[in-house]
Amino acid sequence: MQQTQWAPSSVGVAACGVAGTLMAIFCVTAVTDPPGRLLLGISAVGLILFAGGTWRARPKLAITADGLVVRGWWRAQLLRAADIKLIRITEFRRIGRKTRLLEIDANDGRLLIFSRWDLGTDPLDVLDALTAGGYAGS
Repeated sequence: MQQTQWAPSSVGVAACGVAGTLMAIFCVTAVTDPPGRLLLGISAVGLILFAGGTWRARPKLAITADGLVVRGWWRAQLLRAADIKLIRITEFRRIGRKTRLLEIDANDGRLLIFSRWDLGTDPLDVLDALTAGGYAGS
């Protein structure tokens, strides 16, 4: 049986939350200069918010009986097979390594882009599962 939902790694999201919390503690207890405290505090809050929003948006992409469900920080979107114009993988080299992105081009002009972080696995594996599920696109 093939996987039908994809989400960021639980360990990775939890690590971001823990790192943000440790940064906040360090900011309050050890940093004495006001500019450094401000920058570290903003970074800590940003990392904690990122971890919380990412955790809330799990699973990021799922195949359901109704269609593809794409979850974000604020809401979930449903894409039926007829709503999808094209699903493709884009590859490019960045900082010495190959990066793959899964792109879902919707008929209403939306372009949804998922990285390995978003999916928790290689985007090629997700494309294979979407193709097997009937979401091949054009």
